[in-house]
Amino acid sequence: MRIALTRPLPGDFVLPDVPGAEVVTGPERGFPSREALHEFVRGASALVTWVSERVDGALLDAAGASGGDSGGGGLRVVNNFAVGYDNIDLDACRARGVVVCNTPDAVTDGTADVAVLLMLAAARRLSAGDRYARSGAWAEGGVLGPRDFLGQPVSGRTLLIVGAGRIGYQTALRMIGWGMRVLYVARSPKPEFEHPPLCARRVELDEGLREADFVTIHTPLTEETRHLIDARRLGLMKETAVLVNTARGPVVDEGALARALREGRIFAAGLDVFEQEPKVHPELVGLENVVMLPHIGSGNWRGRAAMTALCAENINRVLSGREARTRIA
Repeated sequence: MRIALTRPLPGDFVLPDVPGAEVVTGPERGFPSREALHEFVRGASALVTWVSERVDGALLDAAGASGGDSGGGGLRVVNNFAVGYDNIDLDACRARGVVVCNTPDAVTDGTADVAVLLMLAAARRLSAGDRYARSGAWAEGGVLGPRDFLGQPVSGRTLLIVGAGRIGYQTALRMIGWGMRVLYVARSPKPEFEHPPLCARRVELDEGLREADFVTIHTPLTEETRHLIDARRLGLMKETAVLVNTARGPVVDEGALARALREGRIFAAGLDVFEQEPKVHPELVGLENVVMLPHIGSGNWRGRAAMTALCAENINRVLSGREARTRIA
């Protein structure tokens, strides 16, 4: 069996129940064209895909999922190296009998850490301060005055979690040490949020945006959540508020966000994800009140190695005739 990993993965990828499996790996930064990616996956029984790679009918057919000349018995399973799977056409996979899996849990701690990092960095103007200290302007201008680089306080403020899943919970849990009051947005009540230690209150999104000092987004990207945070909702937020997005870029209208930041209608933003990755909205680039990371929320060695192990476990199970551990379709 041919197992195609579209990118090199950290950690160990072991298939104990699939003897003789050939594991092939694509380039670190991806393939130069869709045609090259299609050629790479040809004949694969299993794929591990990265979040920027579109898994559609054409890719599945190139791998042999529709009974074409694959040379490998047909594609049976796709495992996305991520918790999100908006890059995968689930209907196309179901129609071809291809199992789809993801890597929840393994990404939780790393992404929650980055959400907190961005909250603190945006509130305390880390990027602007870092650039100033490196530039030589500090030495030229002399010791800072009492009103220079003032940021927002964090302790005792109100935090709104938009998307009350694993990552949202862990983000809120980390802020207990800052004495934050927690609100959350979810389709249904979440007892784990409302019970100690969080003692959070469920609110409607508009209400929460009006109350919150910090807003962190943890919702998956769907048609309902695309541009969930748009110009109108940005207008509900306090001028002192900080918005953080570690979920998916299109959940936020980047153009509207850039205008709100430029005009001082919100204080700052921290972004790990963008609408047109790897491109960043040009109006965001020059702003001092936004902290940006290149989609590295889960990027620590322990978390990424756990993601690799989970991909291997799912594929090992499916190819040996068992149920995947984290099947989504």
